[in-house]
Amino acid sequence: MKQARSTGIHDGTFHADEVTACALLVVFDQIDSDKIFRTRDPEKLSACEYVCDVGGVYDPALKLFDHHQVSYSGDLSSAGMILKHLLDQKVITLETFEYLNNALILGIDAHDNGRSTQEIGVCTFSHVIANFNSSDYNASYEEIDLAFYQALHFAIGHLRRTLERFRYNLSCREVVEEAMEGGKLCLFFERPLPWLESFFASGGVKHPALFVIMPAAEHWKLRGIPPDYEHRMQVRLPLPEKWAGLLGEELKEASGIEGGVFCHKGRFTSVWETREDAIEALRHVLKLNKISYEDTI
Repeated sequence: MKQARSTGIHDGTFHADEVTACALLVVFDQIDSDKIFRTRDPEKLSACEYVCDVGGVYDPALKLFDHHQVSYSGDLSSAGMILKHLLDQKVITLETFEYLNNALILGIDAHDNGRSTQEIGVCTFSHVIANFNSSDYNASYEEIDLAFYQALHFAIGHLRRTLERFRYNLSCREVVEEAMEGGKLCLFFERPLPWLESFFASGGVKHPALFVIMPAAEHWKLRGIPPDYEHRMQVRLPLPEKWAGLLGEELKEASGIEGGVFCHKGRFTSVWETREDAIEALRHVLKLNKISYEDTI
């Protein structure tokens, strides 16, 4: 008899893939966090509803998710296997699957399977989880288990925050799509909201928009639109070179706009005191590039 809502994983040093596999199962209410058993004992593993990253078998129908055996030649780790299983079982939608896969799981799979290289100065989610392990190679089983649950709770929190952001982005998509109607060169928003992901998910690559104007705290932002989602720090039309890196009075003088607050040195975004100031800045940029403002409204 298998214990419902339980999972078995290997004991000893833990890694991001089985920690995240367990976190996914907890977050999507498939297992209980107090029914995770860290063991390599086949008899104990056979009593678990799920088995992840141990056991030498990948068989989703039997809820077995190991990737270390020679018979498995795919690119997934136990994290990717569990995410795919949640999709196949319709626990999550395809859109949720793609978001989590692109935001987190692909990197974990690549790291665990040795496909990613260490870049100096880059700390990945896999590195953060690995750092929960004790630095003492003689750490007791109790110490390692405690560290595992600390890592698990961290991963659960990260996943929940990631999903919260994703759901909020989805809730704003209709507003973004309404702003995109008509193919104008500037998207106007009357409240701050996440627009970038929804813009490109809704055909933004082929949309002609060059800028976004929206509130930014007590000010207003004029932000250039990237050519695509992968090149988010680039823009289709940069702000004037003479504005780059300027603040306050310097920006006001360079732009001739009284409400100048800040222009990023990368020339992709700027901040202005009022909506009218941001529109005036937009007019100026378009005029420099011989583009009619009437095409933006």
